[in-house]
Order: sequence, then structure tokens, then C-alpha cells
Amino acid sequence: MSLLSLLDVDFSIGGPLLLEHVSLTVEAGERIALIGRNGAGKSTLMRLVAGELKPDDGEVRVAGGVRIARLEQEVPAGASGSVFDVVAEGLGELGTWLADFHRISHAAEFDAEAMTAVQARLDAAGGWDADRRVAETLERLGLDGEAVFARLSGGMKRRVLLARALVSAPDVLLLDEPTNHLDIEAIDWLEGFLKGWQGSLVFITHDRRFLRALATRIVEIDRGRLTSWPGDWANYQRRREERLNAEAQENARFDKLLAQEEVWIRQGIKARRTRDEGRVRRLEAMRVERRARREQTGNVRMDLAQGEASGKKVVEAKEVTLGFGERILVRDFTAKIMRGDRIGLIGPNGSGKTTLLKGLLGDLAPLAGEIVQGSNLQIAYFDQYRATLREDWNALDNVSEGREFVEVGGRRKHVLGYLQDFLFTPERARAPITRLSGGERNRLLLAKLFAQPSNLLVMDEPTNDLDVETLELLEELLGEYPGTLLLVSHDRDFLDNVVTSTLVMEGGGRVGEYVGGYSDWLRQRPAADPGPPAATRAEPAAPPAAAPAPAARKLSYKDARELEALPARIEALEARMAELTAQMNEPAFYQRDGAAIAAHSAEVAALQADLDAAYARWEALERPA
Repeated sequence: MSLLSLLDVDFSIGGPLLLEHVSLTVEAGERIALIGRNGAGKSTLMRLVAGELKPDDGEVRVAGGVRIARLEQEVPAGASGSVFDVVAEGLGELGTWLADFHRISHAAEFDAEAMTAVQARLDAAGGWDADRRVAETLERLGLDGEAVFARLSGGMKRRVLLARALVSAPDVLLLDEPTNHLDIEAIDWLEGFLKGWQGSLVFITHDRRFLRALATRIVEIDRGRLTSWPGDWANYQRRREERLNAEAQENARFDKLLAQEEVWIRQGIKARRTRDEGRVRRLEAMRVERRARREQTGNVRMDLAQGEASGKKVVEAKEVTLGFGERILVRDFTAKIMRGDRIGLIGPNGSGKTTLLKGLLGDLAPLAGEIVQGSNLQIAYFDQYRATLREDWNALDNVSEGREFVEVGGRRKHVLGYLQDFLFTPERARAPITRLSGGERNRLLLAKLFAQPSNLLVMDEPTNDLDVETLELLEELLGEYPGTLLLVSHDRDFLDNVVTSTLVMEGGGRVGEYVGGYSDWLRQRPAADPGPPAATRAEPAAPPAAAPAPAARKLSYKDARELEALPARIEALEARMAELTAQMNEPAFYQRDGAAIAAHSAEVAALQADLDAAYARWEALERPA
């Protein structure tokens, strides 16, 4: 049964149509993966389906009684209150009354008059069924309704927003990059949950394994048009290549014929008068058709600026302990990283991956043990928070830093031409960086990184917001990189395709070392090991409905007070981190002397270590006995 249809829809945001004569039908029980290049219009199409945008032409038709809910890509800035409050918002005004009832009933001082008023509204609207639905949704997703939303990790906030979307019992659920900023355990949980969900699903993702596991159909947006494919990723890639080849051949045939006709028309007025006037009209039509053709967006062309060879030994760690005071994130870690190694770091958010990286790079001194770096290291760092991009500079300035040319791949390139390799038009390269999308910012950060000579490449979540084609090109480039690679990623396919060994945060400060990528680690880990243990920022698996609640852990008075104070401490640390990051983005920051900039960077590193330690301690205190 068709739940909704787009009928010959056009939509533009100035300039050429972003979506042109688009038609799409969503059937009951379908799971549709929406794919396409960055900027192709995927999120726009979702917003049209959700009714948040109106088409310029055509019609979006929704069957009677069909409910649609959308999980947006970013956490809304205005979301606040308890988890119960945020989830209840999915019910509209009725949810607001439920949230009021919930707050009044849990308040320290009972307000009888307010309670009577809100109960009357709920009685009249049949709100108690909705209250039960909120409670069931919270239980189903393993959420604590009393928790403060603002104090949750990014991944847990995404789970709460999923609950808010689900509480309205939608027939169609729209998910925009649901795996962004989730760790591997959380992605596995979400994948399993959605497989068991009975409604229809339309989702955008760059995670190919997530796509292969869920999609029953693949819908591609390319140059404003939609094409539909069965949910088989390998078949889609093969058939798409065949289609593009056929299109290229047809365009070449057309262009050759057009060139011949242009030669004929240039033979002169006399020749045209003595020939078929219909041919002139056909030529005019061909010119119109050629002007209307929309060329396929080019692929990113990536080259790395190679540094000198490093020493054979890049980094050696001997019995290293890292953390903050008595809060240990890495304990007794010993490893030797050699030139050419490609190492992936796996673990839940907050488990200490960043702390381990900073220790290996010399940005964080160990509490015990020794870290020795090899000779002649040239380090290039990809920061998932894009803190290395200056907001007061445009894309061109961020890469050039005053230079006119860059050396990449053994060739000297003009900076503007180099940026065109990363799909930045001259106009886009000179536009304020604040106007760039998430995908464009990631491409810009890659351009900046690859223009920097290096022999040790450190990449922290480089795949967020990149389209699949760019991801695959990045994989190829990293495969050919002659230096050493340290990679933090939650993209399972990316890890499998790039790294040759993995370091896994196994909890309690333990770091396990395994040969191969993510899938290899799955085969090698101990049979009883269910995966990387959940740190506070990771999402625990949703408990079975019939499972008894675990017994509360009995804490000492001192530990109980510490646990009570930790959320406020974490909030203060994160606020200070945001403040320091904002200062780094101010134009005046880089006008300071070198010592002040170094001190600022040292404070950021120490603050990150404090945050990791605080999250680890919170997880340890909250873990059931």
C-alpha cells in the first residue's frame, strides 16, 4: 500500500532546479536508502516529504491518516528539560500537557491547583493512553525519563530524539545521517532496532554497512533526477556504472552530430537556403538540448603532500598509564608503531581514544611509563571538530595561508586549482566559510590537511558528512599513503578497507591490540566479549521488556557524593572547552605570541584529558554491581 507519493515535483533554491520532475512512492514496510553527492538535495527531499518545505511545482501526496516523523541530522539547540519532556514533545500539545503533569507530580512542592487543571485537559483529550505510550517508548529504547537531556552524551541525545520521533507511532520515519557521532556499539544497536521496526523508513547515510544491512531499496538523486534500484549495494554500483557509461557514449554521439551540424550551418546563408529548412530547426533544437544538459558533478581528486621519510620506529610506548590524577583511562599500555603501519582505534565515545592519541603524539604526558617518538616526524592532524579551520577566513585563505601555490603529489599547483580538485568553484572558494555545508567543511579540512607535508597522518572521524564517492576515493588515497596512519573511526567498512591493525579500548584502562580491521577484531576477540564496553557516552543496548531491572549498586557515601557532583563538573568542563575553542576561532587569537598560543593549546589538551577521565569515572560509578 502506498503511504505517500511525490508527483512530478520541482524545487529550487535559486539557480538551476535542485530537484526536477521528481516522482517517488513509499510503500508500507519499505526501507529506502536515499543517496547522492553532497548538495544533491537529499535533506531537501526529506523536508519536502515531511511537509516542512513546499514544492515549486508538482505535488506531495500523503495517504489519509499516515503519520510522518523526522529525525534531523543535528541536535536542536532548543531541546531542554528532562528526557521525558523531550520525548513527549513528539506528541505536540498533548505532549506539552503530559510534560507539565510529569513535572508537577515530581516537584518538591505539590501544586494542587495546577495539577487539577492539567489533569482535566488530559482527561478531555484522552491523554493517559499517550502517557503510557511515552513510558513504553522510553522503556523500549532503554532511556531514563528523569535524566536531564542537556547532560547526556551526543549519542544518547540522538537516541532520545529517535524516541521523540517514534512516540507519535509514525507510519513513515525519516532519518538524516542517524549514525553521525555514534560509536560502533550504538550503531549496531540502532541497526538492530530499525531491522525490527515495522514502519516504513527513509534514511540518508554515508555508512555503507548500515545501508547494506537495512535498505530494501536504494533511491539516488543525481543532477536533480531520481533513479530507483533494488536494495543490493553491489548491484547498484555495477548497474550505475553501466548507466553512466551508456550516458557518456550517448552524449559523445550527440556532441559529434551537433558538431557536424554546426559545420554545415557555418557554410553560409546561400547553402542554408538551398538545403532542408527542417535541418535548421533540428539544429536549433539540438542547441537547446545541449544547453539544458546537466553534467555529472566531478569526483574529488585527492593527492597528498608527502613529507620526508620518518625513522623506521615512529612511536614506542612502554608500560604507559594515561589519565587525570587517580582517574585512569589507559593503563600499562605497551606498543611499538613502525613506519607504514595503519592503525585503527576502536572504542565507545569517552573511552579514552583521544587521550591515547594525545599521549602517542606527545601532547599529553603519561602518569607512568614512557613514550618515545621516532626521528623526523611530520604530523598532520584531521580534527573531527574542525577546530583547525579559521572562521574569519574563506576556504582559499584556510588552505593557502598566504601562499599562492601548494606542492601535492610531486606537483606544484595553484591554490585555486587545487581547491577545484575538491569540488570548490572559484566563487565557493572565496565565499565566507560560514556558508559552507558540513560536507564542504570536511572536504576543505581534507584539502588543508593534504596540502601539508607529512609522514604521520592522524585522522579523528574523517568520514562524517562525506558522500560515498568521496569516501571511497579517500580509502584509495590512504591505501597509497607511504607514511604512517592513526585512524579513529566508527565507520566499520572504512576501518576494514584502510587499517592493518586495531587498538581496542576494552575498559578498565586496558587497550587490546589486534591484527586487521574491524571485522578481523570481531573474529579475534574473546568469545565471551560482547564488544567494547559502554562508556558513559556510548549507548547501552535496549533491555528486553521482560528483563528485571538490575539491582542498584551500593555506593559509599564518598562515591555517592562524587557521582552526584560529576554531571555538573562535566557540564562545566564542556562549557570551558567550548569557550577555548571559540577563542581559537577569533581573528585576534593568532596575533598572540607563540608562548600564549602554546599555553592555550596545552590547556585544551589538559581539559580533554579531564573530560575523558570524568566520563570514565561516571561510567564506573554508574555501572550496576
